[in-house]
Amino acid sequence: MSELRELYQEVILDHNKNPRNFREMTPHSHHATGHNPLCGDKLELYLKIENGMIEDISFIGSGCAISTSSASLMTQFLKGKSIKDTRKYFECFHDLVTGKPLSDNDLEDLGKLAVFGGVQEFPARVKCAILSWHTLINALETTNETAKTE
Repeated sequence: MSELRELYQEVILDHNKNPRNFREMTPHSHHATGHNPLCGDKLELYLKIENGMIEDISFIGSGCAISTSSASLMTQFLKGKSIKDTRKYFECFHDLVTGKPLSDNDLEDLGKLAVFGGVQEFPARVKCAILSWHTLINALETTNETAKTE
C-alpha cells in the first residue's frame, strides 16, 4: 500500500511540475472550459478530432497539483484514442476516483491513470481529479457551458 501511495505522489508531483500537452492549440476542432470553484481550478481544453479519433489534445489553465496532473495524464492517455473509447474511459476514471469497483480489465486499460484511485480517500479532491474529464465531455458535446464540479 505504501508503494502505491509513493507512486501516486511521484506521478502527481511530476505531472504538476511538468504538465504534458500544456499549450493552447490552434487550430482546434473542439474546445471547452472547466472551473472547480471549491479549489479554484480553471482550465481550457482543446481537441483536434478527425474521423472519430482524437488526433491532438491540449490544455491551459491553473489549478492544484491533482487537477493539473489529472489533465496532463488525461491528455497523454487520450491522444490517438477514438471518441467511443474516450467515453468509456471517462466512465472508468469516474468510477475509479469515486470508489466504485472496476474490473481488472478496466483498471488495466486505464494504465497510469490508475494512480488516481488514491483520490477516493480524499472526497474533496475527487472534484479536482475529475474536472478535466468533465471539461472533455463538454468539448465532445460542443456545449458552451463551463464544466463545473459542484
